[in-house]
Amino acid sequence: MAKKALITGITGQDGSYLAELLLSKGYEVHGVIRRASTFNTGRLDHIYSDPHSDKTALKLHYGDLSDASALARLIGKIAPEEVYNLAAQSHVRVSFDSPEYTTDIAGSGTVRLLEAIRETGIRPRFYQASSSEMFGKVQEVPQRETTPFYPRSPYACAKVYSYWITVNYRESYGLHASNGILFNHESPRRGETFVTRKITRAVAHIQAGLQDKLFMGNLSAKRDWGYAKEYVEAMWLMLQQPVGDDYVIATGETHSVQEFLELAFAHAGLDWRRHVEIDPKYFRPAEVDLLIGDPSKAKQKLGWEPKTKFAELAKLMVEADVQLVKDHLAGRGRVPD
Repeated sequence: MAKKALITGITGQDGSYLAELLLSKGYEVHGVIRRASTFNTGRLDHIYSDPHSDKTALKLHYGDLSDASALARLIGKIAPEEVYNLAAQSHVRVSFDSPEYTTDIAGSGTVRLLEAIRETGIRPRFYQASSSEMFGKVQEVPQRETTPFYPRSPYACAKVYSYWITVNYRESYGLHASNGILFNHESPRRGETFVTRKITRAVAHIQAGLQDKLFMGNLSAKRDWGYAKEYVEAMWLMLQQPVGDDYVIATGETHSVQEFLELAFAHAGLDWRRHVEIDPKYFRPAEVDLLIGDPSKAKQKLGWEPKTKFAELAKLMVEADVQLVKDHLAGRGRVPD
């Protein structure tokens, strides 16, 4: 019988890549989606249209991390062997504008899900999507599993709570629970308001003559950027270990936003200085200046290491957005790889 996995946040970047990975391994994949007036399954639709995929192995359920009783019903009904909690209001800048909502979903939502698992008596292995933003005002370079947290946004504060409540349930109730402290991970499926995708989408539109300017915030912020499609494999590997644990998932390299800008525009044959303007509204009230992770524990214990380099990532994202613009202008819809 196929293993069953439940993914919250399945319609997001990571959720869609994880669903593909698990389906390729023969899982029955269940995803929690929020009820909305429009379809929000664009990152998953290609799975249903793929003639080679088993459509019956992907099942979507309405639910929300703000609704504890619905979560308990879902856990009890599905009885998954693995649960991946990827759902959150995950935009750091937006979390300053909506701190209470961000905290409710990214923080309290995790304990609701853990309580649903505990109360049903089902013992799935649990993955919590933690974030490098928890390191915030970094206390050491590079950041590793033992580095103290210093969150600098409501989103990061909520993620610190989720991290520790996951550890608490592991130690208090013997739950196989793991935190993946993922550093920035990007792809052509990244949300359009996140900085890397905002840049590559703008590059494609500028190249096509559909826009002229791109308004940006802090260009000097440095991040450790990897490829999301590779990072979801690390999530799965954590739940295949004998015991739950916490892992930094990163490339071990740091690059500034300006470096990403330069690479993306240059790949399209454009000079970024002619098109980029700084707008103070995109600055955060408290900035995270430097993130760089040490993934050696993940390499040693999980056998995981990143393959896609920074320049390759920028290139593949630009090419995907250029193709999306071409398809749009030609009247064809397409889901990025």
